[in-house]
Amino acid sequence: MTKSPSYRKIWNIAYPIILGSAIQNVIRITDTAFLGRVGETELGAAGIGSVFYMTFMMLGMGYGVGAQIMVARRYGQQRISEIGKTVEHAFYFLFVFAIIVIAGLNLSLSQIFSSVVSSENIRIATLDFLYIRIWGLVFAFTNFTFRGFYIGIGQTKVITITTAMMALVNVFLDYVLIFGKAGFPEMGIKGAALASVIAELVAMLTFIHYSLKRIDYKKFRLFTFQIFDRKLFGSVFNISLPVMLQNFLSFAGWMFFFLFVEKLGERALAVSNIIRSIYVIMLVPIMGYSFAANSLVSYVIGTGKPGEAMKVTKKALKLCIGSVALMVTIIIIIPTQILSVFTDNQQLIDESIPVLYVISGTSFLIGSGFVLFNTVSGTGNTKAAFFIESAVFVLYIFVTYYLAVILQTSIEMVWAVEFIYGGLIALISLLFLKYYPWQKKVV
Repeated sequence: MTKSPSYRKIWNIAYPIILGSAIQNVIRITDTAFLGRVGETELGAAGIGSVFYMTFMMLGMGYGVGAQIMVARRYGQQRISEIGKTVEHAFYFLFVFAIIVIAGLNLSLSQIFSSVVSSENIRIATLDFLYIRIWGLVFAFTNFTFRGFYIGIGQTKVITITTAMMALVNVFLDYVLIFGKAGFPEMGIKGAALASVIAELVAMLTFIHYSLKRIDYKKFRLFTFQIFDRKLFGSVFNISLPVMLQNFLSFAGWMFFFLFVEKLGERALAVSNIIRSIYVIMLVPIMGYSFAANSLVSYVIGTGKPGEAMKVTKKALKLCIGSVALMVTIIIIIPTQILSVFTDNQQLIDESIPVLYVISGTSFLIGSGFVLFNTVSGTGNTKAAFFIESAVFVLYIFVTYYLAVILQTSIEMVWAVEFIYGGLIALISLLFLKYYPWQKKVV
């Protein structure tokens, strides 16, 4: 990496993440599209189940981002031999953590959904999905550790390769397991869950194979499995914990969102699951540029040039907003055709169009907010990022609850809460970067 990252450098880091995330979203699209042909109950249950799973999965992603910040900083400081040890300590923690989370969820899922889901059909289908899906956390957490390593050193093409493998496996297994094709049992929503777990396992094995065969892992001292270092673990954990909690809150917000929407009925929930699938596609370039900004900001600070950080952020913002504008243009031109990918129910399509226009508007604020927010994390001030997320989370939940449960308003009005979320994240992050002495943070 250069000390003054250009647009090309940002793009070179971001595009494999974007492409990899786009391919990964094939999993979500496939699940939604196939289950949309099974029934509205399965479609709604998969929406709740997927967001619930992702809420806990984001804990692992948060730790991976913390490791990524440390890796990028050490890479900028040319302390290369310390990188492998940092990554391995992330492996140690996340493996144990995944087992604890899975055990806890196995014991508590039934009680949780008995108290928060009104529809008995939705509750049963959601539990059928989650009792299988949660086993993917072991593989997902490992994959996030690898992602943190590769994004931290600026070699992100492997992310495209692993997610391509994951998507191919998932599409095939979704088809044969949901519908019972090619001699496989017809498992319905359980088949969608099992397909995703196996796909994540394949991605993990691909990461391991690539790391052993395609990079100089000895230079980074990767796979040496060094003795546990409490001081190093403490450093990584202190950086990662706020990111873990922030990511958890971010997706917990979505989890509450879907639980509140469920009070509006199965139709509103089905519409929201379709919109969610499109929304996460729109988040693909946003997350790519956000992660690139996060890594490069940490890197340039590590080289001793913190003044370059905001230059990186401004460039990432321009690229991000340009990509969002392109996607929104496509949505405005062919909304019906896009929605028909997810369902052949014309009523669902018609009711989804207004919500699709809402998220088209919110995506500009979300894009700006995520890039600025990841810049805050990239400076190493992850506790500040957590407090920003926490404050916005409380307001987001309150307004969503008020609109969906108290007022029982339209589904497009409920989705408009994303304007508040994106706008506040962008504004508070910008104020932090402008007025707080973040340059003094030592990682």
